[in-house]
Amino acid sequence: MAYISNTSAQDTQIKTKPSKVKSVWLVTSILLFLIFLYFILVPALANWTSGTNSISLDKIRVAQVEKGLFIRDFSLQGKVVAAKRPVLYSPAQGTVTYLVEAGDSVEQGQSLAVIDSPELKSLYNQEVANLTKLKTHLEREKIQVKKSNLQQDNLIGKAEVALNAAQREMLRSENAKKNNVISDIDYQKAKDDLQNAKREYQHVLKEVALLKESQKFEIQTRELELQSQQVKVTELKRQVDGLQITSPVTGLVGNLNVQQKSSVTKNQALLRVVDLTQYELEVQIPESYADDLALGMEALITLNHTQYAGELVAISPEISQGSVSAKIRFKDTSLTGLRQNQRLTTRIILEQKNNIAYLPRGQFVNSYNGQFAYVLNGEEAIKIPIELGSRSLAQVEVISGLSQGDRVVISDTNIFKDAPRVRILQ
Repeated sequence: MAYISNTSAQDTQIKTKPSKVKSVWLVTSILLFLIFLYFILVPALANWTSGTNSISLDKIRVAQVEKGLFIRDFSLQGKVVAAKRPVLYSPAQGTVTYLVEAGDSVEQGQSLAVIDSPELKSLYNQEVANLTKLKTHLEREKIQVKKSNLQQDNLIGKAEVALNAAQREMLRSENAKKNNVISDIDYQKAKDDLQNAKREYQHVLKEVALLKESQKFEIQTRELELQSQQVKVTELKRQVDGLQITSPVTGLVGNLNVQQKSSVTKNQALLRVVDLTQYELEVQIPESYADDLALGMEALITLNHTQYAGELVAISPEISQGSVSAKIRFKDTSLTGLRQNQRLTTRIILEQKNNIAYLPRGQFVNSYNGQFAYVLNGEEAIKIPIELGSRSLAQVEVISGLSQGDRVVISDTNIFKDAPRVRILQ
């Protein structure tokens, strides 16, 4: 049998040359791997070996230092009350009859209740009768004065006639004396009669003048008595008219203090009327703000997601249970929809400063009590000392340590664990 040999003796091994494409790809892969090591692994290893913390930017809040208007304020809740809610009182003792019910809407001047007071009405009628009597006495006194004046005029006329007669008799006596047809005794008698007539005439004039002065005084006395009595009657009439209780404002009737047809005393509270055209906000301000408060301070009151202007109109002079009572009045008197004792939020503006460096308020203020802050410098947050000033609800005044434009971490910095430098990962 014949065997066929293989062809191994005839094969020739061919050496292949390396491909250029594979070489380029290999070099590129090595370069990319080195770049990865340099930018990713090397910094991470360096941070690990140096002990520097790394925080993601998503876990912190950053804000920029700005300059502008700084508003120092604080917020609190208050209770809506009517600015005018007068209490009406009984003007006298009697029986009350209510003409309205609690919750009724009333207009200014509308009758609300009536007080039946027989004693007051009787006293008023008596004083009116006394007033009429004094008027009668005054008129009678004036008539008596007129009658007396006629009598006094008559006396003056008689004295004047007697004086004229004595003067004529004296003139005849003087002529007769010159002609020696009258005795000296008759002449002296005529002379005495003239003097007596003059004296009587002067006496009558003085007596009439004194009588008229006395009559004038009596008339004035009567008039003063009449005026005094008129004052009493006017006051009693005011009290009698006051028995008709009317509403001093337009609004709603509050609770009735006594039962219908009940007996009431003088100055006893009957009911309250709530004026719905003007509102105030009663607030309790923390004691820490007491020294900064002043009448007339502006306030912003939030109602249905809308802010309305207000004004601080009253401040209690004393502190009770760590707070100060105050009242804020709405400047807009046309507000509607408010309810008594409704709770609203308000901001009281303590002060406003222009051209002040400030930051938004954040938890960083509490981390180091406002003495340190982390400022972003490139990819690092560096801890630096700062000084903060006034603080409001939304802003914090920057006094020193920061400049306008600085980017500051305003969130809780406790996550930095008090490290002097922290790497911020984008």
